[in-house]
Amino acid sequence: MTDTLVQTHALTKRFGRVTAVEDLNLEVKEGDLFGFLGPNGSGKTTTVRMLLGLVYPTAGEMQLLGRPMPRDARVVLPDVGALIEGPAFYPHLSGVRNLALFDAAGPSGNRNTRKRRIKQALDRVGLARDGRRAVKAYSSGMRQRLGLAAALLRPHRLLVLDEPTNGLDPRGMQAIRDLLLELIADGTTVLLSSHLLTEVEAICNRAAIIHKGHLVASDEVSSLLAPTGRVWVDTPDSEILLALARQTPELSPVDRSTNRIAIHLNGLSPEDLSARLHQEGVRIREFVIERPTLEQLYLKLTEGSPGVRS
Repeated sequence: MTDTLVQTHALTKRFGRVTAVEDLNLEVKEGDLFGFLGPNGSGKTTTVRMLLGLVYPTAGEMQLLGRPMPRDARVVLPDVGALIEGPAFYPHLSGVRNLALFDAAGPSGNRNTRKRRIKQALDRVGLARDGRRAVKAYSSGMRQRLGLAAALLRPHRLLVLDEPTNGLDPRGMQAIRDLLLELIADGTTVLLSSHLLTEVEAICNRAAIIHKGHLVASDEVSSLLAPTGRVWVDTPDSEILLALARQTPELSPVDRSTNRIAIHLNGLSPEDLSARLHQEGVRIREFVIERPTLEQLYLKLTEGSPGVRS
């Protein structure tokens, strides 16, 4: 049976009269690369800070690694790595020295293996050549990488990462995505908080969407992005296709752009439609099963959704 490593029930946080998070129910299972998705100001960071015991909830319950938080924080947090918001370091010290201090301050920081673990962490985030430089000379992206290196100094069952690709160029973002996939393959569970829909869509197996403090969707990414029931057909024989669609109860033409036609399938499978078009001599340049992007899904789900109440 797969363990649930993160679970919240009706989690709520109010700052005075402002409700930042309300009635939030999350479940992250062991082995997930879980995308916690929403724009800036949606309540993601507040939720992450509550999970890690940095902010106390106003109401609701939460568990990390099967134990209640924040009550069991001292027991749980040694098995949880985290990168939250902009990582804070001593600017006059090198990246290596900052990581050494970070490791020494943490639980069970083994001095005998510290140098090796720091080197490995810097290698994994692409800072192998910059570890001896003072952090004040780092770009924002390099500081973000250093923060991730700090989270990787020791093996963890769970990594909680809040916007880990902030400040990175496209190549750096891809490197971090590849690293996260490696971590999942090695048995680490990752909760990835991000406002980048394409990032979550590209690598996460499960995702939750939060909007103005409210959960609006949570499921397997494959289910969230399930086919819409439409196919797009690009053909030079558009008039034949349209005539066929009008004569077939299982088909409905719904949109057209020159020779590219959208067909709604009323019970007919895409495979059967393709076979029927072949039988009718319809030449096909492109046949695409329509699926929504996370961006399209997000816009649809948040249209008219409840806002933050004050």
